[in-house]
Amino acid sequence: MKWQSKEAARDLLNEFVRWESINGTVGEIEFPHRLKEKLLTLDYFKENDEHINLYDAGKERQTLTALYESDKTAKTIVLMSHFDTVDATEYREYKKYAFDPETLTKMYEANVDDLPEHARADIRSQNYLFGRGTMDMKMGLVLHLQLLERAIVENWPINILLVAVPDEEVNSAGMRAAVTGLVDLRKRFNLSYELFLNSEPSFAQTRTDENYYIYSGTIGKIMPGALFYGRSTHAGDPLNGISSQYMMSYVTKAMEFNEAFFEESFGEKTPLPICLKSYDLKTEYTAQTSHHAAALFNVFLFEKSAEQVMETFYKIAQEALTECQDDYEAICQKENVEPFGTIKVLTYEELHTYALEKLGEETIHAIKQEIINNESFDEREMSIHICDALMLNCPELAPATVLFFAPPYYPAVNSSNNELIQEKISLTQRLLQENFNIDVKQVHYFNGICDLSYVNYDKHDTGWQAYQTNTPVWGNVYNIPFAHMQQLAAPVLNIGPFGKDAHQLTERLHKRSAFEYTPYVLRQVIKSMFD
Repeated sequence: MKWQSKEAARDLLNEFVRWESINGTVGEIEFPHRLKEKLLTLDYFKENDEHINLYDAGKERQTLTALYESDKTAKTIVLMSHFDTVDATEYREYKKYAFDPETLTKMYEANVDDLPEHARADIRSQNYLFGRGTMDMKMGLVLHLQLLERAIVENWPINILLVAVPDEEVNSAGMRAAVTGLVDLRKRFNLSYELFLNSEPSFAQTRTDENYYIYSGTIGKIMPGALFYGRSTHAGDPLNGISSQYMMSYVTKAMEFNEAFFEESFGEKTPLPICLKSYDLKTEYTAQTSHHAAALFNVFLFEKSAEQVMETFYKIAQEALTECQDDYEAICQKENVEPFGTIKVLTYEELHTYALEKLGEETIHAIKQEIINNESFDEREMSIHICDALMLNCPELAPATVLFFAPPYYPAVNSSNNELIQEKISLTQRLLQENFNIDVKQVHYFNGICDLSYVNYDKHDTGWQAYQTNTPVWGNVYNIPFAHMQQLAAPVLNIGPFGKDAHQLTERLHKRSAFEYTPYVLRQVIKSMFD
């Protein structure tokens, strides 16, 4: 076998890391094709090349699936990983070595004082391999190739479906593309999905944390946004209008750390919301105040739906802007100035309905298309500018705040109460303790955001419809296949290698965990599912 020894697995990891696949680069586009060539070195795929498929994930990127099909059962385990990485700018003078783990690790060993104090002990221990993507998460892909190869050679009586995706680090376009592929493959090969197994790394919770974690779910993330549309005025006559920043300050203060979004489950807690980015849509400096600004907020989820988030967001915004209105009117009264209107709070759905009646479908389509065709905007900026353009064409609604959703959206998924997952967690804990003297802790929600969000979606949930109707770029540059996700009803589990400092210049992978502990556990977990 090609990839089963520790040395072979390490060589494969080094090779994958050298295939630089930073999100949004040519390397990310090329990676699945190089991976396909690697898979075609196995006789099974030479003879069954139709078992390797590529799915369009947009921007020339593709998701790859590779199926080992047993003739003994329909039971299928789906192995999920992503091959994109974040960039390497923080490596500074070591940047040219960031994608060469062996050289980078030696460089760090020779220059240990160049690195943060918290990483120096790990460098000296020689227990870690450093480099961009070693931990997050090309080792996960290596582990899955090992499983796929062993299944083929040993003729395992279970189907193994490898799924390797781009774009996990930004919008999960790769996994969203994979969902349709998974539904198609299930029908084409008569597969029964029994488990979605990801191998994102076990994340240290603090810099001194050496615990090994496995995960029975993944936290959700959604991004409510607000466009603040007021009336500009000269700085010398400030009360003859209302600035967007003034309106935005009230909502931002009300949203940040607001416990109305807080959730607790299995003793775990969601981080409180915070403003991720604010925008002043006035592009030039003048003595005029800005009449339009926007803010995007990060909200984490365990059980709340998009509909519930929007309801809470609307209530908070309404209360905040009522306070804003009262304060503004009090100042106007003191200065003996007539206030400029009453601030309205609208959802994007309400604004879109109003604009559609006023302007017509053809005009709305043209407005959206002009913004979507602007290559300088990302999906979040497109969302903001669509709201802004509609308000520009409906000035009679001002002053107003428009509430919307911006990509990405990661639904929370949890399988902690599933009997199969409970059994596999117990098995993993026992195997690691008995064989390697390692204590394993279960985390119910993986807190690093992962692609498991797009499988095993609650078939009874309809709250996603509020997301669809309040996302300005929905159906154009962003969509989530909720209906297909609801068909992928198998439990989720994440077992990956231990590592530290993802997305930092000290990103590193624990070698024994990667090349010894985790491969053994994954083999045994899958073998325990044989009939």
